[in-house]
Amino acid sequence: MSPGPIRSEVSQYQHILVSREDGIGTVTINRPEKLNAFAGRMRQDVAAAVRELAADPAVRVLVITGAGRAFCAGADIDYMKDLLERGDTENFTILVEAGRAVVTTLRETPKPVVASVNGPAAGGGANLALACDIRIASDQASIGQTFTRIGLHPDWGATYLLPRLVGPSRAFELFASGEMVGAEDALRLGLFNRVVPHDRLAAETKALALALAAKPPLALALAKKAVYASESHSLSQMLDMELEHQLRCFASRDAREGFAAFLEKRQPSFQGT
Repeated sequence: MSPGPIRSEVSQYQHILVSREDGIGTVTINRPEKLNAFAGRMRQDVAAAVRELAADPAVRVLVITGAGRAFCAGADIDYMKDLLERGDTENFTILVEAGRAVVTTLRETPKPVVASVNGPAAGGGANLALACDIRIASDQASIGQTFTRIGLHPDWGATYLLPRLVGPSRAFELFASGEMVGAEDALRLGLFNRVVPHDRLAAETKALALALAAKPPLALALAKKAVYASESHSLSQMLDMELEHQLRCFASRDAREGFAAFLEKRQPSFQGT
């Protein structure tokens, strides 16, 4: 594996930590005393942090997680209540649009994004996790579309993301109930890709991220693009896209390295070219 120079560095926004190590860029939502609920510019800072890591050539994989005992509790209820009481539609719209920007940034990022769900992921926090490419969760984690508990409609792309994972009927049931779903049930429904013991989450997340970082970046970026394009493209269009992507990979140095490593019975060292 050669994900670029091994380095460890940390940068910080308010309530958002950004670190880089071994080709892995990690975004940690850092407001543990409020279960990492979004307030102020946190939504905008998550999007900015993702863009920052996506632009770093030394970063091969992104991980998003939460500090403390929660992944993210969604919106800060006290702040939302204040907006409601003041009838502040303008600032409420800004909040919803900021969540939209996070989801679109995650989907448009060519690098794999892993959600490491360390605890409850509720409302916007749930859909932050669903917008990531892969979700690995603690056995103490839970996830829920809690919007109806406070009389609100799902946002952060929930009405797009959830039906594609669980089907429209089950998605509506989850929206309507507003209940949190435990880790094992979330795994069964396909909301989580895998569930691991809580004390192993950090290690298992790093192992997964390192495995992804060892893969050819171009092939992964094009596969991610194709997977999400398939949601709105026909079979014929996807076959055309596969040909285009395959030819780009075929012409890459990484393809030559992959074939050589296979024939020489060694691990490949992909450079992203």
